[in-house]
Amino acid sequence: MRIVTAAVAALTLAALAVPVATVAPPRPPAIDGVWRTDGYGALLVLGRETLREYQTTSVSCLAGGSARRTGPGAYTTHDGTVLTVRTDRDQDHARLAADSSVGHRQLTRVPALPAGCTRPAPKDPRAGFDALWQTFEENYPFFARKDVDWHAVRDRYRPQVHHDTTGPELFGIFSRMLRPLYDIHVAVEDGDRDFSGVRPGTEAPSDELDARTKDFIEARDLRDATHRQDFAAGLITYADLRGDLGYLRISAFEHFAGDDAPPSADRAELDRVLDTVLTPSRTRRLKGLIIDLRVNDGGSDALGIRVAQRLTDTPYTAYTKRARNDPADPTRHTRPEPVPVVPADTPRYTGPVAVLTGGSTVSAGETFTQALFDRPGRTVRIGQPTQGVFSDTMTRRLPDGMRFTLPNEEYLTRTGRTFDGTGIPPHLTEPVFTEEEFAKNRDSAFDRAVTFLRDPADPRQSTGQVCTGALRCM
Repeated sequence: MRIVTAAVAALTLAALAVPVATVAPPRPPAIDGVWRTDGYGALLVLGRETLREYQTTSVSCLAGGSARRTGPGAYTTHDGTVLTVRTDRDQDHARLAADSSVGHRQLTRVPALPAGCTRPAPKDPRAGFDALWQTFEENYPFFARKDVDWHAVRDRYRPQVHHDTTGPELFGIFSRMLRPLYDIHVAVEDGDRDFSGVRPGTEAPSDELDARTKDFIEARDLRDATHRQDFAAGLITYADLRGDLGYLRISAFEHFAGDDAPPSADRAELDRVLDTVLTPSRTRRLKGLIIDLRVNDGGSDALGIRVAQRLTDTPYTAYTKRARNDPADPTRHTRPEPVPVVPADTPRYTGPVAVLTGGSTVSAGETFTQALFDRPGRTVRIGQPTQGVFSDTMTRRLPDGMRFTLPNEEYLTRTGRTFDGTGIPPHLTEPVFTEEEFAKNRDSAFDRAVTFLRDPADPRQSTGQVCTGALRCM
């Protein structure tokens, strides 16, 4: 039996007499849709709940990583990296930022995913070879600098790949064809097998090298130091040296809060370390600071900038960053984006700095070194040239599960110079962790830094050039 109250009946009659306004469904956020990146060979599909990447070349489109939506225009990846997308000058242009990196990626809206992105990717080894070769062809900036004829590489190795080529065989072919690039940011991983390059005459940073050099430094260089303390799971060491000098060793710019910690936790831990080290009394007292990066395997450029912010009272530009942006022309790039260093709102040290570098100074260790080029105040580099790899890495996965990485960016100095391949040279050259140095219990670079900071006006410390400010000799 249906019971209708008078009030409900009245509303029903009223509804019959008056047209009902149509309630439109909520509009999707302005950033939802398909976007193409300038450079980076990627398409992004942004939806209400997820961000999905598609890695594209002229011969392939493979599903990449994804992130879940965690706020307006914000997406979080599986490792805790926060991606932020904001529309730019109109609804068809946007900018993407990652809190683990510096700079932005420009996005342009496109109507839809290409048809090739919606079909299963072929798993034929020849299709995998073509996808890897074409990814380098369209994105790698340094073939001419490395004197590598990439088309000749294809002509040599493509005939070695057949429909029945095994995974280990294909991994071996990739390793051989990529080795002449001598680029530590070029890598291939297939299960337990992995390959990466290294500049000839240098040693890649490793846990073993880090432990050996750290023990050596503590026994020799820091034997009379005070207030020595390890931070960030041993990745950072600080000690006070005689003569009001400080020593800061940084062996990575990542994992400060643990291997699985998100970038936000690494930032918080680094801030805690720097607050502990750069106290008001110490920043007033120090006459010089040694920053030891001789074994540094890189990580987040943003963490390096965070350290630089504690070393200046004046804003300046660390470097400008650009990416290759034409599949057919390696000389064309995205618009260079300046990366600023803004003084931190905490105690800062602005006195003389000696930066120790070597061939095992890699990636973010190098971009941090470059970020000090125009630092106001006296800064000198001592040791050996860095490894010569600066770019963020593009990570690509083939249909068979094999993964590879490559760089596609350049970091430019104020004068437009880059140091990819050669590394950043020191002002003062000294041997770095050679077997002879170990055998004779010598650390020439450290000793030179101490001497320089105690008497930088001594003619024996001259770099051979007249430099002002941050020794702007580049």
